[in-house]
Amino acid sequence: MCEPGARAATPSAVHPSALEPRTLVVTLAVAVVGAVIGTEIVTALGVTPNTSIIGVILAIMLSRLPLAACRPFRSIHRQNLVQTSISAATFGAANSLLVPVAIPVLLGRADLAGPMLLGATLGMAIDLAMLYWLFDTPLFPARAPWPLGVATGEAILAGDQGGTRSRLLTAGAALGVLGSSNFFGSLSRWTGNGGLPAAAFGLAFLGNAWALGMFGAGLLVRAYAGSLAGVDLNAALVPHGVMIGAGIAALGQAVASALKPPAPQEARLPGRAQAAGSARLGLRRGFALYLLAGSALSLIVSRATAMSWGETAGWVVFAAVACIAAELIVGLSAMHAGWFPAFATTLVFLLLALLLGFPPAAAGVLAGFVAAGGPAFADAGFDFKTGWYIRGSGRDPAFERAGRRQQLLAASLGFATAVVLVALTEHRYFAAGRFPPVARVYAATIGGGIEPSGTEHLVAWAAAGALLQAVGGPTRQLGILFATGLLILNPAAGWAVLAGLAMRTWFARRRPLAEGTAATIFAAGLIAGDAVWAFAASLLGLG
Repeated sequence: MCEPGARAATPSAVHPSALEPRTLVVTLAVAVVGAVIGTEIVTALGVTPNTSIIGVILAIMLSRLPLAACRPFRSIHRQNLVQTSISAATFGAANSLLVPVAIPVLLGRADLAGPMLLGATLGMAIDLAMLYWLFDTPLFPARAPWPLGVATGEAILAGDQGGTRSRLLTAGAALGVLGSSNFFGSLSRWTGNGGLPAAAFGLAFLGNAWALGMFGAGLLVRAYAGSLAGVDLNAALVPHGVMIGAGIAALGQAVASALKPPAPQEARLPGRAQAAGSARLGLRRGFALYLLAGSALSLIVSRATAMSWGETAGWVVFAAVACIAAELIVGLSAMHAGWFPAFATTLVFLLLALLLGFPPAAAGVLAGFVAAGGPAFADAGFDFKTGWYIRGSGRDPAFERAGRRQQLLAASLGFATAVVLVALTEHRYFAAGRFPPVARVYAATIGGGIEPSGTEHLVAWAAAGALLQAVGGPTRQLGILFATGLLILNPAAGWAVLAGLAMRTWFARRRPLAEGTAATIFAAGLIAGDAVWAFAASLLGLG
């Protein structure tokens, strides 16, 4: 069996560069593939596939070709750069760019599509920079779960090391594919969506147990509140109110954590005080950049909507605060549970913008600006966790920093590819009536407005969300994850998460669970198999 925490040894003190000619060609090629796949699938199905695992598979296959030019890709660190690039391009093109640009077009303001593309590009870039500054700080520690990052890291290590690790991962992946593909037929009818949620079960072994417990509870409350209590939580804006309150509390906790000096015993630990300082600096930099980007965008928005200078200033400040809060909500959910509510979080801030009375076009651009960043932040967090995991979990700080810088370059290349592709193709999608479904929801929300009674519901449930988040504290994120569950209608995932947590508890009584143990490697395989099947099903139309 694998020993807890087993890692591949660092081969040298020099990390491969993302700008090496061979590596650059491959990362750009897979970025183009990822961007095309992302835009095609998000307009057809409304989802974005996790291509990190696909990037790993492509890199491993490339490394096995009997060509001298392909041998360098046997390096797990080059494979990490390849998967970082394709993942960034996929999420960047689909979630961070095409969805925002579609919003003003659906509102009948095609004249704002160009400015929205610029604003979305800036928001996506700022979120990537902020994650780079905040990763491995007290706000977003590298040792936090980041479950999807661990799953991708295990796939890389299994391909490199083989043996027991590879067999465990392969077995888990096979079961993940079988479960997600509805191979079990009638056994999966209870899910209501055709397959067993293998990824949700696997996440239960890798994520934060407290956060996942509340996430599962939220999923089940949302699923059965109607049938058991006759209450439509979504129509009553209960999930949105809880998320508003939990988000405000989480933002306050994050700022307090960043401003709090480390305890004397922590300050003596290598790099601890520096990490706390980096968190403070990262938040200040990010907020300043959002103010600048929002100000630039507001020059066009204010002219197009006839907002006054006072309204424009309020729009800029609200946009900056909303972007910071949204990335914290999405990032914390991704870090603890591997599930991030990017769409729902944007919808929450869109409702707040409507309550504040911003004109429809201005609210639409603000929603696009907020939507651009969250997926970029979460995706980069998973990728950085993968790199940290395979580089030895920070045992060599200099090598870790060098590797993360190269991942930043690879992700930037992926984002740049996404920008070019969306700029060249977005008018073709929209002319053919191919809009991402989530963009249609944003536009419909703006068109329908919000009833006065909705304000009362939001305020009442915001208080409950804030209280729950405060009780759990920043390490458990009870409010954020409960709200995330409430915003998603997927009862099967709720049962799978709770079942996985129960089995995790049973395993832990027999043998402590840690990254790299048999149970967690198998769980990573479940997630990988689910991702592979989801990618194949969305790309090839499999049932």
